[in-house]
Amino acid sequence: MTHQVILDVTQRLVGRSKEARAAFLARTEVQAEAGKGRVGLSCGNLAHAVAASCSSEKKNILDFTHSNVALISAYNDMLSAHQPYQHYPDQIKQVLSGYGHTAQVAGCVPAMCDGVTQGQAGMDMSLFSRDLIAQSTALSLSHNVFDATLLLGICDKIAPGQLMGALSYAHLPTAFVPAGLMATGISNEEKVDVRQKYAAGEVGKDALLDMECRAYHSAGTCTFYGTANTNQLVFEAMGLMLPGSAFIHPHTELRKALTDHAALKIAAMNAGSANFRPLSEVVTEKSLINGIIALLASGGSTNHTIHMLAVARAAGLILTWQDISDLSEVVPLLARVYPNGPADMNAFQEAGGVPALLHRLDESGLLHRDVKPVFGEFEDQMTLPTLVDGKLTWTPCGGSQDGEVIAAPTQAFQNTGGTRVLHGNLGKAVVKVSAVKEDQRIIEAPAILFQCQHEVEAAYKRGELNQDCIVVVTHNGPAANGMPELHKLMPILGNVQKAGYKVALVTDGRLSGASGKIPSAIHVSPEAIRGGAIGLVRNGDIIRVDCQTGELNNLSDVAGRELLEMDTEAKQQTWGRGFFSVIRQSVSSAEEGASFIV
Repeated sequence: MTHQVILDVTQRLVGRSKEARAAFLARTEVQAEAGKGRVGLSCGNLAHAVAASCSSEKKNILDFTHSNVALISAYNDMLSAHQPYQHYPDQIKQVLSGYGHTAQVAGCVPAMCDGVTQGQAGMDMSLFSRDLIAQSTALSLSHNVFDATLLLGICDKIAPGQLMGALSYAHLPTAFVPAGLMATGISNEEKVDVRQKYAAGEVGKDALLDMECRAYHSAGTCTFYGTANTNQLVFEAMGLMLPGSAFIHPHTELRKALTDHAALKIAAMNAGSANFRPLSEVVTEKSLINGIIALLASGGSTNHTIHMLAVARAAGLILTWQDISDLSEVVPLLARVYPNGPADMNAFQEAGGVPALLHRLDESGLLHRDVKPVFGEFEDQMTLPTLVDGKLTWTPCGGSQDGEVIAAPTQAFQNTGGTRVLHGNLGKAVVKVSAVKEDQRIIEAPAILFQCQHEVEAAYKRGELNQDCIVVVTHNGPAANGMPELHKLMPILGNVQKAGYKVALVTDGRLSGASGKIPSAIHVSPEAIRGGAIGLVRNGDIIRVDCQTGELNNLSDVAGRELLEMDTEAKQQTWGRGFFSVIRQSVSSAEEGASFIV
């Protein structure tokens, strides 16, 4: 029996989304009724579509009884998570050719790395790239010569953007094809230690660079539980990829077999066949809620409180922060992976991975069982892939293989989920409580006001943060400067906390999905530049951040104050950011998904 609160939240979502979902399904049905895309194309259209194909591919593409699969790739050779995709198109084409099917690279989407742009001007465009990727995906599919879609993408804004774009072609069967994790380099504790020592001036840049290169050392996704790996976990939980496939290492026989299998299965989903399953039947109210539950139970990235709202809206579903907050009250924290614990994602995979987490949630009645994953049925999502004599097989997952990483039956690491929504006279915000120690979850202290993370860094070096304080960083929301991740703050505030001071962060900006132990009220909405009360905060105001009760308040009297005004646009004209001015003007709030297209 599914938990009553989960049923209630789902029912509210259904009711709130009734008109938008009906419109989405109506658009999808119009496209489905048009039939196989190639049938409606002219001879000239078709000739252009196959001009660069070899003779056998031309023959099969022009034979409408076979499937032609669209590949939307995020390959580039500098982004570790996406570098393995270089040879996927050839691999997929080869396996499909044996069955008369074909695949074409319909298009490639931008794939910027937040790890490269942290603290740099490029980070101001990072969040906007999600919607740009959604548009690029839709443009790539607009040739309309395809019968199914495979999404080759993993990282922060990339996979959500690809899914949003694919939802504009939701009449097609669609699945993600992961590339997998890099192997463990060094421990997360060592990473944090060296970064904090560097921030404090105790080690030099050579030591920092050596550590970073040992941490990020090969192809594959980063090993901490940040936004990229949260994408993979949540989308597997939603049934958007093969069971147990998210975190298998690149360049292994099992990874190759999974990619081949996904390609063959999706190509076999011809319209009218018994196994036809379009994306519109996979992404539903219930599968979305299952994804949010997996997010909360795993202590996933706070960025998904933005991305999942935008993905939902692309499917005609009006998800809210309150929905997430209500679910968090009944969904326990069931995984301890950095920043929520010492283990990395390789340890999570060894403990049973996503199937083990879903098994643990299912036995507690915390998932909707009546969902349709792309491949198989709900029960299949709790199986693990292996190669037996070279043949790909799935075996039922018996639950966690390591109770220190994925909670054993009846056990939990925390009784509530990893993310909480805060409310108060400063607006609404999101806080990741799973990585914050209990004695640090209530902070009441004077505000020290800044407008960018570089100012905080300079103040720290001057010794101005050696006190109980709440660092308030304003004018870093979507409309101000694209809502960059303020990653520089974490080692700095970690040192302040380590020195024995009570410290918290309040900002209308974002943090890295791996940010942890500092209580951080982020995504404050409304943001300062749009009249939010965070713009009324001044130095010395007493701010209260209470992660237990969900309180975010300025306890000082702000009557008669004027909002702090800044010309943020003047600083957004270099390094390509000027092109995004129209987006900053039209983007929605973080609470609505920070989108300019949905």
